[in-house]
Amino acid sequence: MNVLEIPFVKHIGMAYAADGELLLPSSACMHNHVGTMHAAALFALAETQSGLCLQALFAGDSPPAVLPLLRSSAVKYHAPASTTVHATASVSSEGKERFVTRLERKGRATVTVTVTLSDDTDTLVMSGEFSWFVQKID
Repeated sequence: MNVLEIPFVKHIGMAYAADGELLLPSSACMHNHVGTMHAAALFALAETQSGLCLQALFAGDSPPAVLPLLRSSAVKYHAPASTTVHATASVSSEGKERFVTRLERKGRATVTVTVTLSDDTDTLVMSGEFSWFVQKID
């Protein structure tokens, strides 16, 4: 699935950066009452990047059909952003191993994706953890 085809993602203008991660250009419609990027726009970027990272866990010749649902999140806003914001995400090797094993054994599992958002000056804007519930549907 191309995450950029999700209607809301398309609406707010997310794009792929050169490294394959996501970015969100700053624009007036993304600003809050003080002229910086709105917290909801930043959250949307982080959540979408976490889903893209989750999707990468299923790369391969014959990925299973799954239904992923965001179960919970915890985020911290570190600094205001007024330029393009770049997202990165990862899953720990232990978390990935536990997730893959449980999904194979039970047909469902949870995994936590860690996300960071930085602006064009490499200032940390937001960090968070996104917990996904995934169930096989085949």
